[in-house]
Amino acid sequence: MSNTAEKDAGTVLVTGAGRGLGRTLAALYAAAGFRVIACMRQATEGAMPLDVADAGSIAMLGEKLAGQPIDIVINNAAIRGDTGGLSSLEEGDFLEVMRINALAPLLVARALRPNLLAGRRKVLVNIGSRAGSLEEGTLDDDDGDYAYRCSKAALNMATVKLAQDFRGDGIAVISLHPGWVRTDMGGEEAAIDVGVSAAGLKMLIDGTTLAQTGSFRAYDGRAVAW
Repeated sequence: MSNTAEKDAGTVLVTGAGRGLGRTLAALYAAAGFRVIACMRQATEGAMPLDVADAGSIAMLGEKLAGQPIDIVINNAAIRGDTGGLSSLEEGDFLEVMRINALAPLLVARALRPNLLAGRRKVLVNIGSRAGSLEEGTLDDDDGDYAYRCSKAALNMATVKLAQDFRGDGIAVISLHPGWVRTDMGGEEAAIDVGVSAAGLKMLIDGTTLAQTGSFRAYDGRAVAW
């Protein structure tokens, strides 16, 4: 955990904060005066160990943070999996992608619901992908990443369900598409700088209220069709 705040702007927790988009989001929130709980599998000094592929690790996270208010939880950790199409689809890889990209955010939401209830902002963010949109996901993209697409489509439904379940708690739940970002996952040919994407996402997150709960938006503010 790190605390670079000159004043108490609040607390934000980011999964998958060890690299790429998660690390950039964590840095932006720290610079804005937030206490940042940076969660990563290979925890370093100042970070919180979390393996989102392990339900026990997620439950332990909730136990470690019991009683601590959290304003914003960002479910960012994800993997790509096989991209070779139907011919190379393999059961173990598919299930691992689903476990990390779709199930883990639900388990994190359940584990940290009391923390969000105790927070001021009460915002749960699922970093989704346009690749999981049934309407838009294949319009200009024919990659053979079955597992990734299915996992992100499942995460969209998880967002809608969580938004319904958490509305009575005053917790807003949203899904955000970061764009095709130049990270280890997105690759060097990706169109969007990670800093640009993270800044756009942060702006959307910071403006989220219950009026936006259950919505699916891109980093530039555009609504994405389910």
